[in-house]
Amino acid sequence: MSYFRLRRMAHAQPPLIDTIEAFLAAHSMSAITFGRKALRDPHFVSQLRAGRRCWPETEAKVRQFMEQHSARREAA
Repeated sequence: MSYFRLRRMAHAQPPLIDTIEAFLAAHSMSAITFGRKALRDPHFVSQLRAGRRCWPETEAKVRQFMEQHSARREAA
């Protein structure tokens, strides 16, 4: 996926941190567990809350993780 397509996708969706916060609440998942499962980075969410920026590719990977996790949970 191209960089520009990822940027357009990022602008069409709610802010990543808002989406993550809603996901954490809906799935009763801790921020550390989320970071480990999505990116192998337990500090990702806390750093994002503190203002960390992330690359469009990283955002796409996180959003993909949330979609797949939700789909697996619904299928079970």
